[in-house]
Amino acid sequence: MLLNLSARIRKSPFHQATLDSGVKGFTVYNRMYMPTYYVSPEEDYWPLIRSVSLWDVAVERQVEITGPDAAKFVQLLTPRNLSKCKVGQCKYVLITAEDGGIVNDPVLLRLAENHFWLSLADSDVLLYAKGVAVHSGLDVTLCEPDVSPVQVQGPHSADTLAALFGDWINELQYFHCREAELHGIPLLVSRTGWSGEKGFEVYLRDGSRGTELWERIMRAGQPYGIAPGSPSQIRRIEAGIYSYGADMTTENNPFEIGLGRLVDTELEADFIGKAALQRIKEAGVTRKLVGVEIDGEPLPAGLEDCLVFDGNSSVGKLTSSVYSPRLKQNLGFAMVPLRLTEPGTALDLRTPEGTRSATVVPMPFFDLDKQLAKS
Repeated sequence: MLLNLSARIRKSPFHQATLDSGVKGFTVYNRMYMPTYYVSPEEDYWPLIRSVSLWDVAVERQVEITGPDAAKFVQLLTPRNLSKCKVGQCKYVLITAEDGGIVNDPVLLRLAENHFWLSLADSDVLLYAKGVAVHSGLDVTLCEPDVSPVQVQGPHSADTLAALFGDWINELQYFHCREAELHGIPLLVSRTGWSGEKGFEVYLRDGSRGTELWERIMRAGQPYGIAPGSPSQIRRIEAGIYSYGADMTTENNPFEIGLGRLVDTELEADFIGKAALQRIKEAGVTRKLVGVEIDGEPLPAGLEDCLVFDGNSSVGKLTSSVYSPRLKQNLGFAMVPLRLTEPGTALDLRTPEGTRSATVVPMPFFDLDKQLAKS
């Protein structure tokens, strides 16, 4: 398959550096090219879990929210209670629609009392937020700033960044952030990531210096075996991390995705979708997203949307799947009726290559208590 580069799809500030590093594939995410692999998805996975991996994730575009009513406006967008979110903290949040559907699942960063970023998954939250702001009556300013992150993930991620920034990197708490500078490059560093491994995100605040930042991180990571990589489907599924657009969309509510902990229906402040989410919580859901182990040989790529059967009845679909070389097991997520969500439940998947047996299992599949990411 050939992906033709187009002027209407944006290139990240790290684009040339990824080409120089040997990138072999791209996808399009938030109207920007994102690297998908350098050697192969499996070969790129091993440095992530053994040493350290550097990813161009400038596609995580930021919605910047400032102004006297910024905090009130951010709370209007999300059902998660943000009353205790302090300056310098990050929160995984959901953006919900009026019917309770999920619009996006960004990481929220609070840079100042009335200065926030929403670090986005793949959907047009800036346009959505601008529409909300028009009729909100709140004094806010919304824009997409010149901010482009890379992720530094893996067991030696802290060693790599400490070589650049100093020992404070080791003191940065999980889901906290701090402004920084590196040889005059303006940055923000957060203790976050999309890998289930220990990791950081480094937010470049001057797009003209992308190649320089990439090269400095690569040099600092050489003693630890750093390699270029990209968001690993293998590792994120092992970790039970969902992908917006695949495992959840506006057609899903937080309760059926297992993200009810991010919804505070008793919150005094209003938020979009509050009434709908209260009704859904009270009535209960009829389906849920579950983890499945799938029998047989390693699954080929692209099996998402395969139908799930209970006997002869089609009851749901596979939303993500991958073969884990570490666990030597096919893993996936499937949306199924509530009666089929108990661990141990047997299911059948209808794939282009025939029927595969699957079993519902607890998630995450690896590192049950998420100690690696918090270490």
